[in-house]
Amino acid sequence: MRVDSKDLLRCPVCEAVNLDKGKRNICRRCGRRIYSHRKFRTEKSWAYLIAAIIFYIPANLYPMLIIDQFGIKTSSTILGGVIELWEHGSYPIAVIILVASIFVPIFKFLMLIYLLVEVEYYGFRKDKKIDKFKVYYLAEIIGPWSMIDVFVVALLVGLIHLSSVEMITGFASTSFAVSVLLTILAAKTFDIRVIKKD
Repeated sequence: MRVDSKDLLRCPVCEAVNLDKGKRNICRRCGRRIYSHRKFRTEKSWAYLIAAIIFYIPANLYPMLIIDQFGIKTSSTILGGVIELWEHGSYPIAVIILVASIFVPIFKFLMLIYLLVEVEYYGFRKDKKIDKFKVYYLAEIIGPWSMIDVFVVALLVGLIHLSSVEMITGFASTSFAVSVLLTILAAKTFDIRVIKKD
């Protein structure tokens, strides 16, 4: 008898593979109840992605780094920092931060939204133009690179210890780190098995 992999369930307790019998699935090895949530394959990814987008908004509105020099506080957002670096002639750093902090997260949001919408509304439709597996792996690979901005802020705060200059991480750095973490979780919880191979 040939069994389709879609009809198999893994027991969360003993890891045994079982045949999906509908609503009442009991593990053949340990006897525990197995719950199949095939109707809710994308909800976790959607939840993480929406939360990531929500955290991304204050990450761009609030200051990333606050500098207190001789009692005078100056702060800048991600985009403000990119503009300042560009004006001071640090073109490569400005471009790297712009790409990693603005374009990469937005690009990843769009890729994940595309995958989730495809799975949610078009199911197992084959699309010859776009390889969904490549889109998924690209979204998974570029995710951690968005943290460059947070690493730069952490390095600056850690390295600069002058008596007259104090550097404080802004609310945006925390929001940005949380947003990146949530997009990574959104990609990790996406069930790649729902993408049908050509």
